[in-house]
Parts: sequence; structure tokens; C-alpha cells
Amino acid sequence: MPTPPTSSTDDTASGTPRPSRRGVLAAMTAALPVVGLPALPSRASAAPVATAPAAAALPGGGDLGPHVLVFDPATPGIQGKLDEIFRRQEKAQFGDGRYQLLFKPGTYHGLNAQLGFYTSIAGLGLSPDDTTINGDVTVDAGWFDGNATQNFWRSAENLALRPVNGTNRWAVAQAAPFRRMHVKGGLNLAPDGYGWASGGYIADSRIDGTVGPYSQQQWYTRDSAVGGWNNAVWNMVFSGVEGAPAQSFPHPPYTTLDTTPVSREKPFLYLDGADYRVFLPEKRTHARGTTWGNGTPRGTSLPLGAFYVAKPGIDAATLNAALAQGLHLLLTPGVYHLDRAIEVRRAHTVVLGLGYATLVPDNGVTAVKVADVDGVRLAGFLIDAGPVNSATLLEVGPEGASAGHAEHPTTVQDVFIRIGGAGVGKATTSMVINSNHTLVDHTWVWRADHGDGVGWDINRADYGVRVNGDDVLATGLFVEHFNKYDVEWRGERGRTVFFQNEKAYDAPDQAAVQNGGTKGYAAYKVADGVTTHEGWGLGSYCYYNVDPTIRQDHGFEAPNEPGVTFHDLLVVSLGGKGQYEHVINGVGAATSGTSTVPSTVVSYP
Repeated sequence: MPTPPTSSTDDTASGTPRPSRRGVLAAMTAALPVVGLPALPSRASAAPVATAPAAAALPGGGDLGPHVLVFDPATPGIQGKLDEIFRRQEKAQFGDGRYQLLFKPGTYHGLNAQLGFYTSIAGLGLSPDDTTINGDVTVDAGWFDGNATQNFWRSAENLALRPVNGTNRWAVAQAAPFRRMHVKGGLNLAPDGYGWASGGYIADSRIDGTVGPYSQQQWYTRDSAVGGWNNAVWNMVFSGVEGAPAQSFPHPPYTTLDTTPVSREKPFLYLDGADYRVFLPEKRTHARGTTWGNGTPRGTSLPLGAFYVAKPGIDAATLNAALAQGLHLLLTPGVYHLDRAIEVRRAHTVVLGLGYATLVPDNGVTAVKVADVDGVRLAGFLIDAGPVNSATLLEVGPEGASAGHAEHPTTVQDVFIRIGGAGVGKATTSMVINSNHTLVDHTWVWRADHGDGVGWDINRADYGVRVNGDDVLATGLFVEHFNKYDVEWRGERGRTVFFQNEKAYDAPDQAAVQNGGTKGYAAYKVADGVTTHEGWGLGSYCYYNVDPTIRQDHGFEAPNEPGVTFHDLLVVSLGGKGQYEHVINGVGAATSGTSTVPSTVVSYP
């Protein structure tokens, strides 16, 4: 077996390639007929705005639009359609194409669904085993010369796979969830040739064989079952996973929790006979294993008629009117431009995106605001900052929110935020969690380090995630490249299981990141007044390629309180481009040299 690489990243300026960790550091070491595909919209030409008649009630339900393709076992030419979408999306990292591939229950033979950017594939059964593909759902990195560190924004859900050669390849990076999947064989998380890889996330899945991460630097697996786990590079975290390797950080770097403190799986679309419904899994405490292993999962469901089925081009006023009318939102694939916030004010509202539906606030507004109410579910969409600075992009609960939601928490799942990359974007604070007991289950909040509209003050974004609410739990928290704090936690009794971070590559000099008397802003800061906080399996990496002399005092900063505890922390200097003096506060050895070897702290304090 080739020795797996130990680092990867990306870094280009305004679309022009330049030395980067992802790109160059390797050198250092139903309904819907499927008749053709629609033309992709131009980013420069917005679709005409479709608004409902002022006096009429908005309808629930309806068709899912041209970018949702629904197959059944008798559909002719399935492989050809899969290949056609992949050709469009394989390299379209910042394109406007969005696709959802849905497979009705049944058995499919001889398929290889290669997934490119903004492509989601899912079965339409209540259980993954209702929809079996005798074949593969593949993510590889041929488009990027075997480097998988930019395989973002794609997903697989609710399918059973019987891989052709016994092992399915899923070589992804951030924002690429693998949920409710049953792999009747093994799962390979590395690209062909074991090139660079930097993922990833698995939840509510069963892999009968062995999972081989190989070159994957970090990974989080939650509430699942695996037949075995092969190796680790820097940070592999498991919670509630049957068959997970034993706790052993840092040699090898496995962080293993027997259960997940609180979890509630992502809503999903399924077929009840000929009718679409959305299943809402129930909350679990101290969860372990899948929700579906003993048959029908526990929860409730809603008919499609309870949803306003939104299409690209619809305006925010219409979306808000639908919500005010009592409808939930189903965002079909595409790009939605907003001139005001989508305001979720009713308890237990569901906002579910298909195919990486993307919300763009055009004039400095907040894209989504959630009231301080019970049980809202936000899932499966991307927020892409607009060119006018937004104070926030996603706000869960208003400032000063104080209600308790322990029995019915709001969940934020597979909701991704991007600032720059597809064009200039700016936001002061990307995600603000004010409501108590919120569950943030898999997010990637990213200030872009490559693509268009990228530069220290071009896609300015000071703060990634700020948590003001109490009793907030994050499972699978990926936050990268912010100008100041990537995560700033002010609420009490917060918990994080798995954190992956890279500091902003493009800081021009030490002064640009100086935080008073502290060198650099911590990747993860617990505010000084907090008395209770806990984290497991947290990593921060630096790659200050513009000024490699920059030094960070620490990756993590927290008050010295007996109730503030951390388990299994690491910091890494990638190729010696910048260094950390310590891991957390003044604890942990400094990184040094160009060896890209983590400095670790097993327990703090």
C-alpha cells in the first residue's frame, strides 16, 4: 500500500492558480419524464421572477422541476443520463448547474453514478434497502489530476449499493455528506492513486465491509455501523458508531465516543405509493447505530402538499408568503436571488433543499432568519454571499433569544455557507446561533481561498460561526479561512464533536492577524465568561503562503475554568508556511519546520 500523503489544500487568487496546499503541496511530498437535460442558466442573466397572484393562496405540492430527475427500474437510458449530468458537472466547481437524482424503490443493475459538483443522488424509499443499485455511486478526482481536496458540494443518501468490485469509491472533501447509505461491501475514501484528500462526513449509514480512508486527513462518522476501519492520518472522529476503532488519539489519531449526545437525522423525500412525502426523523439521545436497521425509522412525515415547491426565479416575498400561509419550503435545484431575508417564524417549519439549491442575498440582507421557536429544520442548501456585505448570512434565533428548546431543538443540517469563489462575496459573520439547544449537524462555512472574487479584503469575512445560545451541540463542524475568529462560542454548555479548520492563507503579514497582544486569532475561541464547554477531536491547520513568517499563539483559546474541557486537539503547520506557538492557550508544543507533523494535546486542562 502506498504511504498516504499527510497534507492537502487549495489556494488560488481570483481564479488564477498559484501555489496551494490542495493543488501544489503534493509536489513537496414520478413522475418527471427524463427527456434530455435543460440548458444551464447563465449567471449573468437571472431567470424571470415568478410571483403568485396577490389575492390567491399559494398552492402546496406540484412537480419538482426540470433539474430533478426521477428514475425507476424500467426507465430506459439511465446510465446515459447519469453520464450526461456528470460531463456537465465534473469540473463546474463554481457553475450554476444544480441536479437532484432520485431513484424509486426497486433494484437497478449495472449503474455507475459518477457525481460531479452540485449533484445529489438519493433513493425514494423509507429505508436505504428499499432502493438497491447493483453498481456504484462514485466520486473520484480525475478532473483534478488525482487530487480530491476540491471535491466539494455533492451528496449521496438513502440507497443500498452492491459495488461491482466489492468496494465503492467516495473520494470527497468538504460539504459532501454520505447519509443513510448501506454499502454491501467496502468503502474507499481516497482517490485513485491515493492522492490528496480532505473530507468528510458519514451519518446513519452501514458499511458491511471495511472503510479505507487512506489519504484522508480527517473524517467524522456519526451514528453508523462499519465492518472495520483501515487507518488514520490526522483526525478521525467517531460518535455512536458500531465497529469503530477504539479510542487511541494521537497514535493512531482516533477519537471515539460510544454514543452521540443528541442527534436528529436530516429530513428526506420518499414515496408513499405514488405520493411524495417528507420524512422527519425523531430526536435521539445517546444515539448509537443507524435509525433504520430494524425496519421503518421512527418519526413523522408530511405530504408534499404541505410544502411550497419553489423554483429558481421565485422571489423572497413569495417564499415568505408561503411560510406565513403555513406551508413548509422545498427548494428545488437552482440559484435563488434574495432581496430580503427568508423569515421562518412558525415552530416546526421545514426548509429542505434539493440538489444544492443556492440562496444568494443580493443587497446585504441576511439570507435566512429563524425565530426563537421550537423544532425548525433547515437542511440541504447552500448560502452564497452576495457582493454587498451582509452582517449575517444565517441567523438561528434573534439576538437575545432565551426560550428553551431541549425537547424540540432546531436543526441545521447540510447547510453550507460560501463567501467568494463564485464571485465577490462579503459577510461580517456567516452563521449566528442565538437559539438555545440548536443542533448543527454537518456544515462547511467557507471563506473561499480560490476561485473568483478572492482576496484578503475582497471576500472579507471576519467571523465564521458565532454561537450565543446555550446548550448548542455541533456534530461535524467545518469552518475555514476567516479573517478573524473562525468559531467564537459565547453560550454556556456548548459541545462540539469534530472540528476541522484552516486559517486564512492570504493574510498579508503578521499585523493583519494581530489580535491585540495575541499573535493571530484562534480558530476556535470560547469566550472569556463561559464556565462550561466541551469538545472532542478538534483540528486547526495553518498555511500562510503569502507571508510564511506569520505565527499563531495558539489554534484554540478558552477560559481556564474546570468546566471547560477539550479532548484530542491538534494543530498543523502545512509545509512550514506559518507556525503555531501552542495548541490551546499556552499548552502544547509549538509546530516547527516543514515536516507537516501535528502538535497534539490529549486532554485540556
